[in-house]
Parts: sequence; C-alpha cells; structure tokens
Amino acid sequence: MVQRFDVGSRLSEMAVHNGTVYLAGQVAADDTQDIAGQARQVLAQVEALLARAGTSKSRIVMCQIFLADLADFAAMNAVWDTWVVPGHTPPRATVQARLARPEWKIEVVVTAAL
Repeated sequence: MVQRFDVGSRLSEMAVHNGTVYLAGQVAADDTQDIAGQARQVLAQVEALLARAGTSKSRIVMCQIFLADLADFAAMNAVWDTWVVPGHTPPRATVQARLARPEWKIEVVVTAAL
C-alpha cells in the first residue's frame, strides 16, 4: 500500500511505501530570503514532513540538494551542518540546477526510513 500526503493535481508532498518515506522537492515559502534563510526554511519543512510520517531526520537515507548557484554552497553547508544529526549524516548529492522559479535558491529532496 502507498500512503500519500497532501495530494495535489500534479504531485504529492510525500509518499510512504514499504517502510520508506519519499519527499517531493522542498522549496522555501518565503523566497525573498538569502540562501541561509531559504535553507533553514526548507530543512524545517523536511523535518516537519518526516515527523508527520512518523520518522525523523536521523533516519534520512539519501538527500539531494539542488542549488541555483554553487557560490551558495558554503553558506548552505553552514546551515546543513547545524541541522544534520551528528553520527547520522546521510549520503548526499549537491548540484547546481536551474530551478523552476528564479527566486528559489535551493530545493531539497529526501528519502528516509520509517
């Protein structure tokens, strides 16, 4: 069985299947903030979605980070380093990508275990 959360006409924010939680790409609600502000927002959204599914950031098995500008890599990592659980840092990929809206500086996709 697949359980979907916040189902829309185009996508669901999250799906749970066979003990695995899959999040849609998370972007900042307030896209006027700098990379640090947007990163904090996005990671808070990730954490909240994982909690709704009954899991936590310590159970992330893969994270993909898309940055509009790799010049933001260090500032994003500073936020990441304070957020991630020491000893439970997941595999991660960070790439530069042209995001769907020019105001977005970061998009994060997470897969986690229940």
